Amino acid sequence: MKRVLHNQPLMTIKYPRYSLTRLVAVNFLWVTLVFVATACFAQSTPARTLLALSKGDHILAIIDPGTLKVIARVPVGTDPHEVIASADGKTAYVSIYGGGSLHEINVIDLVGQKALPTLDTKPLNGPHGLEFVGGKVWFSAEGAKAVGRYDPATGKFDWAMGTGQDRTHMIYVTPDEKKVYTTNVASATVSILADSLIKPKAFPNGFTPPPHEDWVQTLIPVDKGSEGFDVSPDGKELWTAGADDGIITIIDLATKKATASLDAKVTGANRLKFTPDGKRVLVTSLRTGDLFIFDVATHQEIKRLSTGHGAAGILVDDDGSRAFIGCTGDNYVAVVDLKTLEVTGHIDVRGADGLAWAVRP
Repeated sequence: MKRVLHNQPLMTIKYPRYSLTRLVAVNFLWVTLVFVATACFAQSTPARTLLALSKGDHILAIIDPGTLKVIARVPVGTDPHEVIASADGKTAYVSIYGGGSLHEINVIDLVGQKALPTLDTKPLNGPHGLEFVGGKVWFSAEGAKAVGRYDPATGKFDWAMGTGQDRTHMIYVTPDEKKVYTTNVASATVSILADSLIKPKAFPNGFTPPPHEDWVQTLIPVDKGSEGFDVSPDGKELWTAGADDGIITIIDLATKKATASLDAKVTGANRLKFTPDGKRVLVTSLRTGDLFIFDVATHQEIKRLSTGHGAAGILVDDDGSRAFIGCTGDNYVAVVDLKTLEVTGHIDVRGADGLAWAVRP
């Protein structure tokens, strides 16, 4: 027979006694651990950063080029097209285009990964192409048929010049800031804007005004729809590709004349870029999604590589090892090995387009 025990005392659990000082220390340790764990997820911007614009999500993606991972996404305006970084790699500028109707350049703190106050470019509507040269932001203003310049040091727009051409779209500024090149897509011209010393003619009374500086424009006819272009690393040639007929026009910048017209069949051409060694030219097609690779010396096509759909922005590594292609229709940035000439990876960016490097010393 089992013996039943009655009125047995309940088991008592004894908790250790903590002093107020010890409780505070435990809570502090817990908060510290939570902070450290949270900080591990907030990745800092690397010294060398790949910037990619998303037209689909209206963001600037900050990407680690080593891991090909997006480490931050910063909201931008409703129609972002091109991006450029300051010389110190701390600030990015994004053109908000709107088909020539909008008038914003977004400013992004790349270190803090946040938006700064927006620049209103009006009346220079339709900012698109961007360059950062001489500590200043240079931009095309398609809606105003002009180019302009913004000085971050003074917070002012300090220079502008009209082209009188339709769809002044992309821009290149020489390192000495003495020349500005643009493509005028609908006018099928390239503008060479040169800071020149003007020597006026003598008046009938014999008086000759003193020489003065002024900007002078030279227009060079190119193929229809020429939009993307680049200047060779030695500064001697400008290559631009026409979307309509797929013809590449080569301009001698010393004589300011077209020296070659290549029937390259790059229909739908969107962007064009030299490799850093100047030996190859890359052309993307928004229509076919192909990346065309040409030999500069022979003017011959080396390879035609399918990157997907809607190939647009091009960015090349400084060592010439890789090219990054913004494939708008496929919602990614394609990574191309320039040694094997094959696509080796993708970075998810919805509606990928404009690309740029940001490098902090």
